[in-house]
Amino acid sequence: MSEGEATYRVALDKTACVGHGRCYELAPDVFDEDEAGYCVLIQERIAQTLLVQAQSGEANCPEGAIRITRE
Repeated sequence: MSEGEATYRVALDKTACVGHGRCYELAPDVFDEDEAGYCVLIQERIAQTLLVQAQSGEANCPEGAIRITRE
């Protein structure tokens, strides 16, 4: 990330995730899956360039297990 660029923090509540997989299908640069099909974060801090992708994963999580905040 370049200096002065807005950064965002992605938080995952692993206890809420049930493994639908929408997040890592919609945002493969931010989320991945573990061996059981549950979400794992590839990046906890993301730049503006990945924000739309991450927000798509957040918006499509039925359990609300993903939260994105600006730093």
